[in-house]
Amino acid sequence: MKRNASAVWKGGLKDGKGTISTDSGVLADTQYSFSTRFEDGVGTNPEELIAAAHAGCFSMALSGQLGQAGLTAESIHTSASVKLEKTDAGFAITSVHLSVKAKVPGADTQAFETAANNAKAGCPVSKLLKAEITMEASLES
Repeated sequence: MKRNASAVWKGGLKDGKGTISTDSGVLADTQYSFSTRFEDGVGTNPEELIAAAHAGCFSMALSGQLGQAGLTAESIHTSASVKLEKTDAGFAITSVHLSVKAKVPGADTQAFETAANNAKAGCPVSKLLKAEITMEASLES
């Protein structure tokens, strides 16, 4: 399996503008710029897209882990917070925090925590990132 996306950038770092597109068409010439990345401009940015990818990947991985334990989630809601910081070596994504709330009929806390930790470690996006990944997961009744 292989997925593709592309980006076009025109101009300087602070005054330039870019667009991001995916082969699926879900993103088509979606705007990004210095202001959408480092300020509050309208558009997206790479860190927001990584956060979305990580939240989606983790939620699917958790569903798979729960399935292996004989459980099916009624719902899994994951948000990911990606932190971009300036380091001595330049800008870097230094951490990601996953906030997870799930309704899983029949699950006990121990089974849920095991599945969540396995999903955090096993999610392909988690494996890709070199940042510290923390998580807060709660099982709703």
